[in-house]
Amino acid sequence: MLKDIIENNQNYQPGLSIDCVIFGFHDNQLKVLLIKIPHQNTWSLPGGFIPIDQDIDTAAVTVLNERTGVEGVFLRQFATFGKVKRNDQHFGKEVLEYLKIEEEKGKWLMQRFVTIGYYALVDFLKTIPKSADKDQVIEWIDHKEVPELILDHKEILDKALDTLRTELNLMPVGYNLLPEKFTIPELQKLYETILDRKLDRRNFLRKITNIGILTKLDEKKSNVAHKAPNLYSFDKDKYEEVLKNGLTQGW
Repeated sequence: MLKDIIENNQNYQPGLSIDCVIFGFHDNQLKVLLIKIPHQNTWSLPGGFIPIDQDIDTAAVTVLNERTGVEGVFLRQFATFGKVKRNDQHFGKEVLEYLKIEEEKGKWLMQRFVTIGYYALVDFLKTIPKSADKDQVIEWIDHKEVPELILDHKEILDKALDTLRTELNLMPVGYNLLPEKFTIPELQKLYETILDRKLDRRNFLRKITNIGILTKLDEKKSNVAHKAPNLYSFDKDKYEEVLKNGLTQGW
């Protein structure tokens, strides 16, 4: 795919790229979707170039789908990365030789690229990546066990994680990440996993209740060793209203 882009680079915006940080949560695990570079022993975020006939938000969806097969994910733009030498010599002769591209044509790839970062949070059991390249490996990897990444992708990943944690103060999370019926401890564990710190149980219950997005059900969790906790569900209409209007509290 990269070879086709280089050979048809007139169809892409020069000097501008997109990188996507896709976080996946399930069963108290937070992972990130990474791609292993075929000709190198390093990994990267799903990224690519911007077609000149697409706006950047549409291009982000296109890039993610073409690189990973993932679709139907809401992507948020979070930062731009443009250090002068961010991709200096990364796409050198080794890459061109692997792709069997003449050095003159490869100059387009070796120019300075500013990249726009997008991120998303999904359930990694429901989001199954499919590679269009048989030599490409795509995996969900624990966010604390990320291997060496190319370029400044570790910086991009860290910034995306900081942004996600900040966003928890501005909007609710949990819808489509938890079972339809869940307990307050399960919801709290979701927040703790993302924030990477413990939260006070009583304060969390008070704050999450005050947001007004939960419906307490006339049911209790079954098959538990101790006192069965109450089950809750999200009020979808109120959840979407809070998403639209935002929050003004912290955790």
